[in-house]
Amino acid sequence: MSQKAKKKNAFRDSFGHLYFLKRTLIFLLGSFTYNRYNGFNKLKVTGTKNLVNLPSQDVLFVSNHQTYFADVFAMYHVFCSVKNGFIDTIKNPIYLLNPKIDFYYVAAEETMKDNLLTKLFAYTGAVTVKRTWRAKGENVNRKVDLTEINNIDIALQSGWVVTFPQGTTTAFAPGRRGTAHLIKKNKPIVIPVVIDGFRRAFDKKGLRIKKRGINATMTFKDPLEIDYENDSSDAIMQKIMNAIEQSPEFNKVRPVDQILAENKDKSLDDYLNEDDDEEFDDFEEMGYDEEKNKD
Repeated sequence: MSQKAKKKNAFRDSFGHLYFLKRTLIFLLGSFTYNRYNGFNKLKVTGTKNLVNLPSQDVLFVSNHQTYFADVFAMYHVFCSVKNGFIDTIKNPIYLLNPKIDFYYVAAEETMKDNLLTKLFAYTGAVTVKRTWRAKGENVNRKVDLTEINNIDIALQSGWVVTFPQGTTTAFAPGRRGTAHLIKKNKPIVIPVVIDGFRRAFDKKGLRIKKRGINATMTFKDPLEIDYENDSSDAIMQKIMNAIEQSPEFNKVRPVDQILAENKDKSLDDYLNEDDDEEFDDFEEMGYDEEKNKD
């Protein structure tokens, strides 16, 4: 069942989740994961000065994506740290006592209901959506739930939201224009985030430590300069992909021409089925279409 947005108050967030329970879960999950970023492995954080004076809502973080959960919870650590006055560091876990609670991320409903751990993680800030093309390992064809799209808008109006424009953990995959439609509609401040090392340190889900001693990085860049009225969706996506260093020009391993050729004639279904167990999905892949949803 999709989340239903409710009026935010002193005790509950915009989705009816109790703040005291969110605080408790973030503290417990943060305590459990702390050594993953500042123990077994080291996370170097830079650029958090760009977060200090941001408003409490209408902020969209766009990031490349390397694991299902480790990427997002690392951001929890960073945002909680910044909220408590620490810059470019997560070395003092006292910040978990005063967490950033109005922080949301878009995730597939099926994945976030997978087990007890993912359900608890979802309660901390997941804005869940149902895939329109895939369910339980099988191809489906269902209409997008407009309530889910509305929930993403509400999350932005209520706090900070993170999305992964590529909709996959595959490096240098093309970005999806649904993110640009969301930006043009809501006009948020857009902060690019570049992460590295998570793929080497953790398994694909980000739950198991694959290798120790990895120096992962998370860089927060200056807000993107976007003309919400005049920039096209393609132009916005190009700015995003360049900022998160996922455009083909940043690939130092495979030739740019090869990547472009591989994706030129690939349909959306073909692309999605290559990595059909992804849980963080892009708005266009969910069926979001700005023109269809103007009414």
